[in-house]
Amino acid sequence: MAKAKFERTKEHMNVGTIGHIDHGK
Repeated sequence: MAKAKFERTKEHMNVGTIGHIDHGK
């Protein structure tokens, strides 16, 4: 599941989801 979220994160990178991923880490 973490891998699938990482792949979606790259596409959301433009939206600024990077901060959300850092918290999910």
